[in-house]
Amino acid sequence: MLIDLYVFGDSPIHKAPPGVKLLALVAFCSLNFIFAGWTTLAIGSVIVIAGCWLAGIAVRRAWECMRPALWILGVIFVAQLMLDGVESASFVVARFSLLILGASLVTMTTKTSEFVDGNLAGLRYAPSWLPSDQVALAFSLVLRFIPLVRMTLEEVRMAQRARGLDRDIKAIVVPLVVRTLKTGDQIAEAIQARTPL
Repeated sequence: MLIDLYVFGDSPIHKAPPGVKLLALVAFCSLNFIFAGWTTLAIGSVIVIAGCWLAGIAVRRAWECMRPALWILGVIFVAQLMLDGVESASFVVARFSLLILGASLVTMTTKTSEFVDGNLAGLRYAPSWLPSDQVALAFSLVLRFIPLVRMTLEEVRMAQRARGLDRDIKAIVVPLVVRTLKTGDQIAEAIQARTPL
């Protein structure tokens, strides 16, 4: 069973069309790269915080989105630190953190069914040979796949911590890969189920 990360709510962000939210996310991410600077990051942070507050997303839930990425951000920080110094490393990590939170806000305020319907609406003018239903479903499930892997990683880590194996990389990676592959099978089955006979 696929886990839905949707946070129930009745905010304007929840009610906004998924296409609008995706376009806003693309614009948000693009502007953060085009106008690179601490001022842009500060403005972006205010926007994301305001969006979470408006959508009723608790700080704890936002932190849960960030926590699994901390080790990746740590690796990026160290690499950037060696290449270009502390300020550059701090900026790059802060920007990636902001983009992760922005994407998580969209994910947590949009149902999978809304993603599918929104993508179908956008694909209505696609060529007849393009399987619009499958493309829309695949795109929507991809948006869910990364958060699902994150949740799977957390579950595996908690289970292995209870066994005293939380510091054993193999004990974490192997179950994570197996469960991720099973999720991939579920996604394939879901796409196949939507295929017209």
